[in-house]
Amino acid sequence: MSLEPCEETAEHSALLKLLSALFYAGSSFLITVVNKTVLTTFRFPSYLCLGIGQMITTVIVLYAAKKSKTVQFQDFDKNVLLKIFPLPLLYVANHVTGLASTKKLSLPMFTVLRKFTILMTMILEAYILRKTFPKRLVYSVVTIVFGAMIAASSDLAFDVEGYTFILLNDAFTAASGVYTKKKLGDKVCADVFHRPLQPL
Repeated sequence: MSLEPCEETAEHSALLKLLSALFYAGSSFLITVVNKTVLTTFRFPSYLCLGIGQMITTVIVLYAAKKSKTVQFQDFDKNVLLKIFPLPLLYVANHVTGLASTKKLSLPMFTVLRKFTILMTMILEAYILRKTFPKRLVYSVVTIVFGAMIAASSDLAFDVEGYTFILLNDAFTAASGVYTKKKLGDKVCADVFHRPLQPL
């Protein structure tokens, strides 16, 4: 029996999808603003310490939520770690370079240069997942990247280190997304979503 792709297994209303997208976008924006404020306005000395602190806090909050049965996930298993490798390394690299570039660049320039993630994701999906894209989508992405290049060319506060960090961040973000798709795959995802419900 053929299995449908993951994104088609769950039925959600258009309003719920829109609210989810808006919540994600708002959260992402606020995280960036808060990190920028902490690193520049409050002159926090180390983006590495900030990143490590955020990761530790995330682990503590998740396990507290698990203990209170707010969320559910399986206990730590080194076999799972091996199966999802190199995703943990890509996450850490993505997190650290993101904080470093947030500290070095202005928020408008940070936002502009993050557009390169789209192109990098498309290239990696074509190379690793053997995915093809319609020409109109390719033209749209090239136009976005070209606009980002024009905006970056007018940056009077050019910072080589900042640009290096943001481009590395783009690459790690793209790699993380593509390898997540590769590791999960339609079959694994279908196994999760099509698993029969257990009686209470």
